[in-house]
Amino acid sequence: MNVDLFPLVLYSVIVIVLIVALTAVSHLLGQKRKDHATDEVYESGMLSVGSAQLKISVPFYLTAILFIIFDLEAVFLFAWAISIRETGWLGYAEVFIFIAILIAGLVYLWRAGALEWRSQRQRDDRLHTIGKSGVVNIDKKTGKAHKTEQPKQGGAH
Repeated sequence: MNVDLFPLVLYSVIVIVLIVALTAVSHLLGQKRKDHATDEVYESGMLSVGSAQLKISVPFYLTAILFIIFDLEAVFLFAWAISIRETGWLGYAEVFIFIAILIAGLVYLWRAGALEWRSQRQRDDRLHTIGKSGVVNIDKKTGKAHKTEQPKQGGAH
């Protein structure tokens, strides 16, 4: 079996030459002097304030991971949509099952509370700030929530 490797070798050489050339040009044209602000972080016109070592809550990461998982499923659906004519009814049935499994997984995550960002304490505090009509009662002077009376259970109205 004779395999022609010339295109692969040529492509590899071109890539390596390009990398070396871009690095050399960057070194030649780049800044040579160091100021006191050279190593400071500067992004989007704003100087950074505080530490970059922030603690981010676990629900944020969980939501991000779930987003990535369900986003990857969209890639599979896109590939199916491109080949819909070739797959026929069998492909349609497979995608229907695939989407049903996705929906079942989403319902499971929703029911398990994986999509809830608030802690139990935050949910309890929110219940005390919402009035009977669903309006959040906030005192304009203090900016704190009013404690509202909860409707009594089992009483005559």
